[in-house]
Amino acid sequence: MTRVQQPSFLVGLIGSGIQASRTPPMHEREADEQGLRLVYQKIDLERLALGAEALPELLVAAECMGFAGLNITHPCKQAVIRYLDELSPDAAALGAVNTVVLRNGRRAGHNTDWWGFAENFRRALPGASLDRVVQLGAGGAGAAVAHALMTLGVVELVLSDVDPSRAEIVAASLNERFGVGRARASQELAADMASAAGLVHCTPTGMDKYPGLPLPENLLRPELWVADIVYFPLETELLRRARHLGCRTLDGGGMAVFQAVEAFRLFTGVTPDPERMLRHFGELGSAAVRSAAGA
Repeated sequence: MTRVQQPSFLVGLIGSGIQASRTPPMHEREADEQGLRLVYQKIDLERLALGAEALPELLVAAECMGFAGLNITHPCKQAVIRYLDELSPDAAALGAVNTVVLRNGRRAGHNTDWWGFAENFRRALPGASLDRVVQLGAGGAGAAVAHALMTLGVVELVLSDVDPSRAEIVAASLNERFGVGRARASQELAADMASAAGLVHCTPTGMDKYPGLPLPENLLRPELWVADIVYFPLETELLRRARHLGCRTLDGGGMAVFQAVEAFRLFTGVTPDPERMLRHFGELGSAAVRSAAGA
């Protein structure tokens, strides 16, 4: 009997401190469900004692080993662009790449983060006021989330970053694409928060390796909705405090799933089942909790 050869894919994730990432098992499980063979490798710069300057060699190595593509995360989403042959319109507009497709000797950069955040927001915070939103962080992920917020209909987006010039660059780009006055950079966080309808957090603060709050707790109030893109841990200190106050909250899990949905399609050419990937993400979280508890 002739055995039908399953399509096979080798993909990977380049970033620092990525051992807890649920992206690899999500992709591998969905491939199994689709009748594909997919192996997903973590390329952890922290464990390799490397920085973003290693990207050229890592990209060449991936091509030589037959990788179909790579996901890119902190701190490489912007640095990787100079080593690519082409960019999708979204990635070019955002100046950040989280997915690289390697095909026919070319490297194509895409950004699936923005769609992942927008889809998660639409599902989890229906009816949330979008009059004025404060966003903390204007790096690679922050640029994508800001784009998503504009597409969702935010009237005014206020960007705050430890590097004011980054916030100014992102705000200028948003105003060029979505209309003058829709976004602005600010260093007056207390005043901006007092009149905001929502807060979006896009910095590493709150991750396991960067614990803490990204802003003074007294700037939170019950009327706010609060969204965080960090997903390990799923409940950051920011979300825990916000929930305690009575705020509507949105964790980063859904964004992680939906960005992976689109990346899977780009890597394989197969449309995945987003509901199934959401369920698997939840199962992975439950397993991690049991492991941590010694179950």
